[in-house]
Amino acid sequence: MIDYKRSGVNIDVANDFVKDIGRMAKATTRKEVICDIGGFSALTSIPKKYKEPILVSSTDGVGTKLKVADSMNKHDTIGIDLVAMSVNDVIVTGAEPLLFLDYFATGKLNGKKAVDIMKGIVAGCKQAGCALVGGETAEMPSMYKGEEYDLAGFCVGIVEKSKIIDGKSVNSGDMVIGIGSSGAHSNGFSLIRKLFSKSELKGRFGKILLTPTIIYVKAILKLMEKVKIKSIAHITGGGFYDNIPRVVPADKSILIYKELWEVPEIFRVIQKRAGIGDRDMYRTFNMGIGMVMVVSKSDVKKTHDMMKKFRLKSWTIGEIIKGSGEVII
Repeated sequence: MIDYKRSGVNIDVANDFVKDIGRMAKATTRKEVICDIGGFSALTSIPKKYKEPILVSSTDGVGTKLKVADSMNKHDTIGIDLVAMSVNDVIVTGAEPLLFLDYFATGKLNGKKAVDIMKGIVAGCKQAGCALVGGETAEMPSMYKGEEYDLAGFCVGIVEKSKIIDGKSVNSGDMVIGIGSSGAHSNGFSLIRKLFSKSELKGRFGKILLTPTIIYVKAILKLMEKVKIKSIAHITGGGFYDNIPRVVPADKSILIYKELWEVPEIFRVIQKRAGIGDRDMYRTFNMGIGMVMVVSKSDVKKTHDMMKKFRLKSWTIGEIIKGSGEVII
């Protein structure tokens, strides 16, 4: 006889894990959530404060940073990265993250490891102020080797139509503000992992590289109450050159002065080992800037003051000029 368990899928372990998730997710709930985890779908009402609500959605993963978590055998922060990659994309429109769902796929479900991963997801949702309302756990021994796993996240946010940040009001003379990152965040790890030995990824460099992605949501939402943010770019894969032009009018260019902020040492190590030039670095990594915002000159000080309140580093790193939608570093 060959049953489901003998084929490599343990339903009992999965069911226990779902119960654990349900208990943990309660710490992230919002008053709009009108169901518990465990159903076939999640029910969430629209917050009453919105007059003309627009839903904003995003999905992303963590990529091969998961391999660094495996090297360190530390899985309780990688979920923060998962949440961050989606909620940080949602906030660039001015939207408040409302709910989050995860997809967790593995070859063999290890209950303890899975709970550690969920601890990170719960922590990330708390940092973003959104509710973890559900997800999917898939045990697929024919797809993943042993306890290898992959993660994907899905976020739905909400914004007042009149307050959408779309970059259309960006003008020449506006200032570019960079908000500090915590390191490589969750991008460029296919290159990074070729530059560090297995022993290095288990030690000091692994610890540095595993530092969770910063979640900027609450700081930006608070700033929106004080300042008209004209444009926001989340610096992810594609770095400066590919991300910033997406949120600036085509007849404007972005002039960046790279000597105006602190570039974390890890990027210098990566560049030296890879033997690549500055352009490749600024097109692959965030180089110490996790978010870029465009504001009027008169709002620069207010912006920096707000970031300080949230213990985030920020610098005025450039300005908007007439051009053709390019980034000039």
